[in-house]
Amino acid sequence: MSADQHPSDPPPNDGAPPGGPLPSAPEPGASEPGAVAHEPTELLHHRLDRIERLLTEPAGRGGPGGGGGAAEPSAAAKPVWRTETEAEQRWTVTAVILIAVALQLAMPDRLSIHPRWMLPALELGLLVALVVLNPHPRLGTSSRALRALSLALVAAISLANGWAAVKLVRDLVHGSGASSALPLLGTGGAVWATNVIAFALWYWEWDRGGPAARARGTADYPDFLFPQMQQQGLAPEEWEPGFLDYLYVAYTNATAFSPTDTMPLSLWAKLLMMLQSAVSLLTVLLVVARAVNILQ
Repeated sequence: MSADQHPSDPPPNDGAPPGGPLPSAPEPGASEPGAVAHEPTELLHHRLDRIERLLTEPAGRGGPGGGGGAAEPSAAAKPVWRTETEAEQRWTVTAVILIAVALQLAMPDRLSIHPRWMLPALELGLLVALVVLNPHPRLGTSSRALRALSLALVAAISLANGWAAVKLVRDLVHGSGASSALPLLGTGGAVWATNVIAFALWYWEWDRGGPAARARGTADYPDFLFPQMQQQGLAPEEWEPGFLDYLYVAYTNATAFSPTDTMPLSLWAKLLMMLQSAVSLLTVLLVVARAVNILQ
């Protein structure tokens, strides 16, 4: 004890004096001094991972207020093209097919496959066979026979109109055929309209496997993306494109020579729309040019 230290003063704390309190041991699980510096970085990474999970998880899954755990995806997260809907009625497509047959019969004799009644009769026979095999007013039944007959009917319409388009282009290039503008415009309009119907039938038959498969919602991905399929609230929840929707797609593609509001997603849809645009552009340009030349 130093001379100036009072006897009642506590001894100086210059280390661990004999009998003094020992240094407290580190608590179990405490971090080492070198790891303490990494705690803010690890905490930041943890929070960023949690924010990413909240943003990427679909609604209704585990999370705050979501019940926790690995839950099944909710119905809201299911794509609209996977939703089962009511089958489409047949009367619309039947009426349009009859219009196509009538346009073929109205074609000039030089543009038809002879005998000229053969393909229209075949198309009507295939249409009757489809009705007999599936008399239900809605197209919800599918089989190999029905599928084959449907595609054969569309192929027959396309063959007849393709033949007429080739013959018409040949006449226009060689300056033969109609000698007045009005019959030429009528013939060109019939070929153009039948071309729209034929491609609309192909779109309708091939998109997600056809009308029956679309109603069951079995396709993993759509071939055509309609506006009603892109955002909720634009159409009823059970909305499904019908034949008139595909007819509109074919019409706008034939007039604008490109997709408008409905986007083709699969390769076959893009190639088919490209072919339709080429046929429509060639027909319109040649018919209009020939008609203007006749009028002059």
